[in-house]
Order: sequence, then structure tokens, then C-alpha cells
Amino acid sequence: MQTEKPKIPVLYGKISTTLRTFYDFFLKREYIAVPTMVKLLFKSSLSKTDPRKTPVLIIGQLKHIKTIKYDDIKCKLEPRVAEDVYKTAISGLHSSLSDSVPLYLNYATIATLPLKCSRHNTTSRSHAITRLVQNLSVGTDSGLDECVVVICEGRDFYASACAVARAYPSYAKKSNSAKNITVSVEFMIINETGDFLDDSTEQLCVDSTYGLKLCQRIVDTPCNFMNVDHFITEAQAVAYTLNVGIEIIRGEELAQKGFGGIYGVGKGASCPPALMVLKHTPAGASKTIAWVGKGIVYDTGGLSLKGRFDMLGMKRDCGGAAAILGAFYVAVKGEFSENLYAVFCLAENAIGPEAVKPDDIITLYSGKTVEINNTDAEGRLVLADGVAFAHKNLKADIIVDLATLTGAQGIATGKYHASIMSNDEDWENHVRQAGRACGDLVHPVPFCPELHFAEFNSTMADMKNSVKDRCNAQVSCAGLFIFSHIGFDYPGKWIHIDLAYTVAYMEKATGFGVTLLPTLFGKYCKHSILKNISPDIEDDSPSNGAKRHKLD
Repeated sequence: MQTEKPKIPVLYGKISTTLRTFYDFFLKREYIAVPTMVKLLFKSSLSKTDPRKTPVLIIGQLKHIKTIKYDDIKCKLEPRVAEDVYKTAISGLHSSLSDSVPLYLNYATIATLPLKCSRHNTTSRSHAITRLVQNLSVGTDSGLDECVVVICEGRDFYASACAVARAYPSYAKKSNSAKNITVSVEFMIINETGDFLDDSTEQLCVDSTYGLKLCQRIVDTPCNFMNVDHFITEAQAVAYTLNVGIEIIRGEELAQKGFGGIYGVGKGASCPPALMVLKHTPAGASKTIAWVGKGIVYDTGGLSLKGRFDMLGMKRDCGGAAAILGAFYVAVKGEFSENLYAVFCLAENAIGPEAVKPDDIITLYSGKTVEINNTDAEGRLVLADGVAFAHKNLKADIIVDLATLTGAQGIATGKYHASIMSNDEDWENHVRQAGRACGDLVHPVPFCPELHFAEFNSTMADMKNSVKDRCNAQVSCAGLFIFSHIGFDYPGKWIHIDLAYTVAYMEKATGFGVTLLPTLFGKYCKHSILKNISPDIEDDSPSNGAKRHKLD
């Protein structure tokens, strides 16, 4: 019989000294899980290692690899790989495809990134980097520490570093657990002078890795180990680390305060739903930014029950909330200069005697009524409460919501690009630019409320929660449902990102979104590399030329 671990209490405001001691007690005893399978170190120069003891994987575009002389990289290869072997291997690499050649068994390998890169891809080829590391590195089963050498341009440094971090698993429940290893990620920057990886950049890589692994672990963990209670515990641990404010509204209190969407979706589960907010409010801030995440820890579809195979993988329906938790960690550790709130809409969409039913009418936090015609369209209900809270209570100037919202996202933009829609054209472009810079690719879908919102017409309530015609821009319609609870006349910026098919690849979480948000808002972080690759978002209000949609 397994003893139930003590629960960490709900916290309000900043973490007190007493509660810090309490958290230390829990952290030391691993009541709060911390990723430990792989430790990643980042270096701007090459260290001397023997590939037999420390396997090495060298990655880069062929044109960049050819600029590297054997003397520049021999410290990673000697005494196992001679100069003539190295030169012969490079001459045999294919120039246009992703290719690899073993230099010494599987302990030393050189691999090339694809030559072609369209305007909708990232110049870092980050997806290819992740696949190469997954397929060619020795991995955790060997128990050997290893090294990944990335040869790239300075603009692709951050995306490349995060691509390597994504490749290593952060959750497994196998009886023969993989061994803990250390991976040294070392860079050779092309066409750059000086020490590119300074202390600030190194810390950014470490923080981003932690945020990515935290997100991946939450998404990969099944619901019996990651329900609403567990998710709250993870967020409380982050609040403790960052010393930020936290507020939790839960269970019947949600109903009492008018959060009909979150309460309605989650009331059928044994673990009560919650609205949780992490609060970073630095002195001198002039803007308020809210990141709102869908945190459905498991989605059965409710009484509109999913099919046998469609339900598999629904532990990942908290991918938006998990990404925001990781991104919030990265941003606050980077001394984010503006007010930043992370809003988590947490629930389990389960079947039970209290579960919401088709034909029910519920009132959301916006005050609008919704007729339920599909209990499997639950994500938009919880997010509607979250964005309404961000608007009404937090007075947010910019609201970004992230969600594994629709299966139609995969049809519309595929498995590599999340869908993006916004009430502001400039911000739509900002997100695209940030995505290409960090490797979290996005692509816009139509924003046209006057044509699409009629899909939710109801004779009984203000709207239904699912569309009438499933062939009429479902991805856009789902986003518009959320936006309608802020109000189509909202004067601020609203960005909606649907990452339903980018949240995982080959049954493993990708950590999508963790680097996208800090890159998008990089101007407000201390790290120079984020400032350099982030879009110019300074003062682009409508009066300064931004193109914002407003319904007449």
C-alpha cells in the first residue's frame, strides 16, 4: 500500500519565510519532482575529451562544417579519429539532405542539417537538430556522459541550444530507469568574434532548459500522476523558486465567483478544478501582460465521449498551461521588466454524476451564457473564463492564450506550425518572427469574426460552445469563441495560439511554447541575445500605425 504524500497548502501572496522552510522540506524529499535524468551544460568553446569515454555528436550545415579545420575540432576526436578520416567523412556528406557519417563506431559522429530552408521555416533547422540528437546520440541508456557540438551562426544560437535540450527525455516510468548523465552542449559560432556565450546567455540557456524539461515532464506524465492537485504543486514550486505571488480559486469557490466555464468542465471529476494565477509585478512596470493556459489534465470528452483511439494521448491536453509555466519561469528569471501574470485554467474533463451535459446552459465569467452542444469542446470554456479574468481583474494590456484546442489545427497548419490568430496584424507578425527565431514555428489562420462567429448562434443562450458547420474554419471559430468573452471591442492586444499538434512528436512532448513567449517579449528581459532576436514590439499602438481589427 502506497502512503499518500502530504499536500503543499494553497498560498496567497509572496512566499513567507516559514513556507520557504516548508518547501525546502518537500523539495529535499522529492515530493516535488525535479528533472534529473539529463543535466545539460552550455559552453562557447570546445573542451578536450576522448570520444570513447565521452561520445561526441557534431552537427551543422555542411557549408559551416567545411569552414572548420581539423585542428579546430581535434580536441573532441583525438586519439580515436585521425585527420584523414575526418576529411574523408566530410567529403562523403550529402549537401542537401540531413546526413550523417560515423567517425568512430557510434562514439563520434558528424551530421549535417538540411540545406533548404523556406521562409516559413526557422534558419536554425531546429527540428532537424532535435531529430539528429535523438537518433544519433548514445543516449541515457549507456550511462556515459556525452557531448553535442553545434556549428552555427550567432542568430541561430538560442534556437539550436533549445533544440538540443528538447531531444532528451524528462519523464519515464520504466522499471529499468535510464541512468543520469551530463550532456555538454558546445558551440562553434560562425562569423562571430569574442566570447559569444557570456554569463547572461549561459544562464538563459540553463533557465530555458529547465523550463522546457518542466513543461515536457508535465505533458508526458499520465493523469494518475499529474492531476489538478499535482499541477498546482508544480506551479507552487515555481512560485517558491521565483518568490512571486500566487492565487488559487478552487472547487465551489469557482462557482460562487462566477467561473462557470472552469467549474462546469471540471465538476464531474474527483479532483476539483481550479483557476490559478502566478504574479510577477516589478517596480516601475508600465504594462500588464497576461499569459493564459488551457490546463485540461485529462480529456475524456465528457458525456460527448471520445472514441477508443481518440482518447489516447489526452494527458497532453494541459500542454498550453505547461508551456506557460515553463515560459513564466524563463521570463521571470530573466528579470522581466513589466507586470506578468500566468493564468492557469485547470480541470479534468471526466464523466460522473455531476458532469456537465449537452443542452446545459452555463454562465461564464464574462457574464455571457453558453448552451453546451458538445462537452468535448471544453477547452474554450475554461479559456473563456481565463481571458475574461485577465481582462476584468488584471486589466491586461496584452493577453496571450495557449491551448491544445482543436484537432483541426493539425489539418490547417500541420505538426510543425502552431496556428496563430490575433486582433492585431502587427502582433500576428511579431509572433511569426519570434517563432522563427526560437524554433517554435507558428502560422496565421483567418481572423474574421463577422464571417465566422455566427457558427455559435443559439436560440436558448448567447451562444453555443461548438460550431454548426465543422467545415467552416474550425480553428478560427474556436479562437473567436475565446475572444468573444474578452469582447470584440477590446482595445488591447489579443493573441491566440493553438498548439494541438505541435505539443508532441513521436509520443513525446516537445515543450512547444516555452521559448516562444520569452522570445516574443524578449525586449522586457535582461538577456541581450533575447533582445537581439525578439521582434520590435515597442509602442505599436493603433495610433502609431498598428492594424487592429474592430467590429462595427
